[in-house]
Amino acid sequence: MSNSTLSCLPPDDALRVVLHNEVHARPSARIRMPALIIYVAVLNEGVSRETECAHLRTLPGQVALMPEQLSDNFLRLRCAGFTVKWERHTEFTRYSVVQLLPEDAALGAAEPDLLGGMLVSQDWLRQIPGRTVAAVQLAMLHAPLDDAQVLMAQAVKWLGGRTLVASLLGYNATLAGEGESIQRHGYCHPLGHSWALTQFQLQSDGFERMLVIAPHDTSPTRAGRIAQRLLELETYRLMALRGLPVAKSLAGLLSQSEQALAAITARLENKSASDQELLDTLVSLAARIERVTAEHSYRFSATLAYDTLVRQRILELREKAIPGTQTIGEFMQRRLSPAMATVAASAQRLISLSERVARTSDLLRTRVDIATEVQNQQLLEKLTRGQELQLRLQSTVEGLSIAAISYYVISLLLYGGKALKAAGVPINPEIAAGALVPVVLWTVWRTTQRIHAKLHVHH
Repeated sequence: MSNSTLSCLPPDDALRVVLHNEVHARPSARIRMPALIIYVAVLNEGVSRETECAHLRTLPGQVALMPEQLSDNFLRLRCAGFTVKWERHTEFTRYSVVQLLPEDAALGAAEPDLLGGMLVSQDWLRQIPGRTVAAVQLAMLHAPLDDAQVLMAQAVKWLGGRTLVASLLGYNATLAGEGESIQRHGYCHPLGHSWALTQFQLQSDGFERMLVIAPHDTSPTRAGRIAQRLLELETYRLMALRGLPVAKSLAGLLSQSEQALAAITARLENKSASDQELLDTLVSLAARIERVTAEHSYRFSATLAYDTLVRQRILELREKAIPGTQTIGEFMQRRLSPAMATVAASAQRLISLSERVARTSDLLRTRVDIATEVQNQQLLEKLTRGQELQLRLQSTVEGLSIAAISYYVISLLLYGGKALKAAGVPINPEIAAGALVPVVLWTVWRTTQRIHAKLHVHH
């Protein structure tokens, strides 16, 4: 792309290139058949990219491999006679070793020894950092799909004579409905392009075995897509099932918590316990539920996501049943669906339990609020009665104060009158003081009222 073209655009968003290239982040390999794919998926918790890089560096010719080359979470390495594809995901890392199918493992062989024909050493597989979650030996070989009976007999022999799960892949419902039989590139069978067969059983070497049979003109690109879908399907199935043991382990706790919550609600309804006792019990139950939610909510969410991916990969296979067998999708769904329903039910019970605890907490809080309001009302009533008594006492004290002040004023007037009489003024002090009593009482009372009025204005 020229600089002149770039200059015609506004500046790129910081994530534009990363998001644009995400669609090409994990391209499917081009696989030339007949091929053998040794696939191992390991949980990568606690395993760094540096550790995985160090292990990949032990492959032939990869001494110069640097951790920076693993930054995109995808790497394809070419070694002598085989390729290794490394993919790192959030919870697991996948290693795919692709090589030519050994001659003694061709169609017609009886349970061929695939590990003995591997070009990568068994020690290298054993030392992959992490814990194995999926391991598959996928053989892809050529054969015409015309004689289904003969082909099935050879596949049963190759896989060990046990009951098989098999599908015709790339089923074209349109062609089936029209009854046409055409030959075009990539569609060598009138209704589908290949067979996929497996047993979904662990062998003595720890691997599952899958067999893909396709016509000779199947392209490497199509073979790569088929292998990728089948291997992803099995990996996502196992990752989805990781939520099942968690759901089963929580069954007892959820039942106990539901019973405890019902008991708390009954005691709350019957008012058979104090608010503090109920609150302590409810807080303990809520803390337990929140702890379980924090510990396992990711596992439940991941299970839902992996189950969705399983369903998508099954749809992408476009299966058609081979007479006398069960399709891969039917086999998976009949066994996976109950497990996923159990996980979904446990997750929903946990969410529902948390919501019910919140509602019970609201009810208890409402009861406490009402009790508090009643107590506040009673306190206000007591305060009101106290204020009324205080006002009465204040009025009584005021009356006494007016009388006392008036008494002292009249006493002063009496002494003044006596002084004037002693000075020769013709006055009767007692009569004068008695006559001034109403005036003094009114004056003191009036002065008190004015003081009250001023205080009232200031307040």
